[in-house]
Amino acid sequence: MRVHLKTLGCRLNEAEIESWASDFTSQGHPVTKDEQDADILVINTCAVTQGAVRKSRQLVRKSQKANPHAKLVLSGCYATLNTEEATSLEGVDLLVGNTQKDDLVKLTLEGLNENAMPAISTEPGEVALFSRGRQRAFIKVQDGCRYRCTFCIVTIARGDEKSKKIDNIINEVNAVHASGINEIIITGVHLGGYGSDIDSNLYELIQSLLEKTTIPRIRMGSLEPWDLPENFFDLFSNSRLMPHMHLPIQSGSDTVLRRMARRCKTDEFRQLVLRAKKSIPDLHITTDIIVGFPGETEEEWQDTLKFVNEMAFAHIHIFSYSKRDGTKAANLPLQVDEPIKKERSKTLHNLANNLKVQGIEKMLGKDVSILWEEKKPGDDSEQCTYFGYTPNYTRIKATASKDTDLTNQITRHTINRIKDGMPYIEIGL
Repeated sequence: MRVHLKTLGCRLNEAEIESWASDFTSQGHPVTKDEQDADILVINTCAVTQGAVRKSRQLVRKSQKANPHAKLVLSGCYATLNTEEATSLEGVDLLVGNTQKDDLVKLTLEGLNENAMPAISTEPGEVALFSRGRQRAFIKVQDGCRYRCTFCIVTIARGDEKSKKIDNIINEVNAVHASGINEIIITGVHLGGYGSDIDSNLYELIQSLLEKTTIPRIRMGSLEPWDLPENFFDLFSNSRLMPHMHLPIQSGSDTVLRRMARRCKTDEFRQLVLRAKKSIPDLHITTDIIVGFPGETEEEWQDTLKFVNEMAFAHIHIFSYSKRDGTKAANLPLQVDEPIKKERSKTLHNLANNLKVQGIEKMLGKDVSILWEEKKPGDDSEQCTYFGYTPNYTRIKATASKDTDLTNQITRHTINRIKDGMPYIEIGL
């Protein structure tokens, strides 16, 4: 049976569909990029905002229309929180809730009666990863969250925290490395809480991965700032742990952070960033900011702009607040008007772009390693264009001879130009 996988939302959802892709493939059910060629469609849905809920419904309807003969399987937060509505959508054959995600492949094959031995029973698992055009793998190590930020529905949908054992994670990483993957991203709903249920912690996990695997690059997904132990930055002395951290602050105003029920004040975040940058050369820190949270005053908004500028984030994921039924924030007074949110979002995007340019300019003249991921035709028939990422997760553009083969390789180069808004180099020309 040919399987097509789709996802919306977070990196954890990405990690889950990559795991499913590998499991389907290892059982002889190949993954296809073409949904019209699939016998089974699997959609991992999202519910982080009302917009995500709407997009999830639209994706289900669009997929069913594109291939009405395929079996349609839903999972993810939208499917879990809106079970009755999701199962009523035309074409849905099976719903697998978040608590059953680890068994999705088994439940799909059993529930759809597709357990007959397929024609290809020995196709290597790495095909599932590379067929989706990736040179890195997302490794899910943890699920669930103990915290209840007032704007977040995902923690309710995901349930209690549950961590994978370190030995199992090591085996998974070694397997994807053996398949040709050169970079992994460790992900979880509450990644910093890893190990709370198995008498372990994130420091021990990363240390074990550095000691017991040889994969060249290890990254971490989103980390709540308050989760990091004092000695955590020492791990970055190993060059295989990439100097990039995504630390979501959500607002630069302490009063807004209190309404969000966030566990970090701006000064605590500031001190954390200062320690991190002092300990880790060329570190890039990225973050999330929610614009127009209920009650956000002009003064609070200006505090956020000043804080963002001071922190000089390498990149910012910017979200305009949208009311989400089932969260405390949905019932807070003084909801911000849409025109104000749009104007503030535009202002923050402009600031974020300026900070990004400043960060790129600081890379000029530096020698960096680059993992090349994407090859495209060049400006003329004798050239090609490559895109890749530095250790601190800066996207690089390169022009090379059309016969040059860099895909999935890691090479070192000096950044000496900026072109099309990104660091640019020429290779072998």
